[in-house]
Amino acid sequence: MADPHGFQKFNRATPAHRPVPLRLMDYREVYEKAPTGQIEQQASRCMDCGVPFCHEGCPLGNIIPEWNDLVRQDRWREAYDRLHATNNFPEFTGRLCPAPCEGACVLGINDDAVAIKDVELAIVERAFAEGWTTPIKPSLDTGMRVAVVGSGPAGLAAAQQLTRAGHTVTVYERDDRLGGLMRYGVPEYKMEKQWIDRRLEQMRAEGTEFRTGISPTAADLNAFDAVILATGTPVARELPVDGRELTGIYPAMEYLTWQNRVNEGDYPDSAISAKGKKVVIIGGGDTGTDCFGTALRQGAASVTQFDIRPRAPKNRAASTPWPMYPLLYRTATAHEEGEYTITGDESADEIAALGLATKTPGTTLGNRTFSVNTVEFTGNNGNVTQLHGKQVEVINGRRELIDGTDFTLDADLVLIALGFQGAERGGLTHELGVSFDERGRMVRDNDYRAETKPLFPGFKPPVYIAGDNGRGQSLIVWAIAEGRAAAAAADRDLMGESALPIPVTPRTSPLSV
Repeated sequence: MADPHGFQKFNRATPAHRPVPLRLMDYREVYEKAPTGQIEQQASRCMDCGVPFCHEGCPLGNIIPEWNDLVRQDRWREAYDRLHATNNFPEFTGRLCPAPCEGACVLGINDDAVAIKDVELAIVERAFAEGWTTPIKPSLDTGMRVAVVGSGPAGLAAAQQLTRAGHTVTVYERDDRLGGLMRYGVPEYKMEKQWIDRRLEQMRAEGTEFRTGISPTAADLNAFDAVILATGTPVARELPVDGRELTGIYPAMEYLTWQNRVNEGDYPDSAISAKGKKVVIIGGGDTGTDCFGTALRQGAASVTQFDIRPRAPKNRAASTPWPMYPLLYRTATAHEEGEYTITGDESADEIAALGLATKTPGTTLGNRTFSVNTVEFTGNNGNVTQLHGKQVEVINGRRELIDGTDFTLDADLVLIALGFQGAERGGLTHELGVSFDERGRMVRDNDYRAETKPLFPGFKPPVYIAGDNGRGQSLIVWAIAEGRAAAAAADRDLMGESALPIPVTPRTSPLSV
């Protein structure tokens, strides 16, 4: 059983961060390696509750108390086997997931939650270091061929599950590299792309075939026995205000993609650079925060992030009681960097890298502003120079502009990070006759089967929907869970039954975000 006193003996501790001036000089990951013994101590804080709500908080249904206790006992190999039984890619979720499991942790009722995410990442990295993460090749060949369109976490999870079930799987990706938003949307400092390539090596060795730079047509897919669409929600939400057409205003994902391509070695510099510019980011979510950290690394003169929502409370809001995912004020590593105060003692290299030459000691690199709304952009010679906005307040559940709160902010570069409107229409989805709902999601039934009316004559394979394109913009952990569930549904339809595991958390769990 678990250590009944672990949470009393040890406080929550997470890996340290590299010093801000140092990490802003490169795009390497922010976190340092945990000291020897720290992960085992943190795992011992898990109480192995009689009703482990962390299971419900995790869309994958990870068996968290079991692998926590195995780590506590230094039984790392068994912990890895238990972790991989429910999660194909713990190295992705361990870096990128906001950890709804921790929000549901019973210890979190009156103490700091168990550092579940850190333990998860430590387990999988130990597995790779020890050589435990070997290809799992299928024991039979079913003779069935399955196409997966999209190589984000949902598509990769579906492909790996179906390959291991004995099907011949081909993954189509329209970009030149695999990984979806993990590749070109997530900054390198949050997850280095070598971890994607490392996992892809395992999948290739298992037998999954990958084809990049291809947007398949219905004719291409008609030879398969089943098709899984895992194309995400790439349609960005726009900001329809006066002046939007000015040069210097870009969708956040376009900005992030350029820098990720620079980091991949495709270009010497980004075509959209924040260097020396006054940057304003519109949107307070993860994508906007990713832009925040990227702009700092590019040497922006200043960075301001707008959030239309009011600042969340320091402690869990009453509107999100345990075990729901808590609404509270969070400081991402990028915000931590923005709060860095210039001392005047920075080295010449740090001054050059951070663009500090124009900044005076005592100032910070960036800031966040809450309860504000953008009203208009203005500029000179077709280039944006200023943003005009107002403060907002919530009245009867609606956000209303507050009269007399007009403000103007200088801006040379504006990044719109307001989320995504839904899946992409046209092309393959038009050919397959996929239906969309009012939120821009592809329509599917409870078995992930799409509602299709193919325009291509004689189109035979059933079509399944997995990930954000069916669920709506969501978390990486939900994408993996959906990929696994869609794979199990397709395998069952192809073979009459399926031994593939299905995530235990319902698709509409109120405990998960």
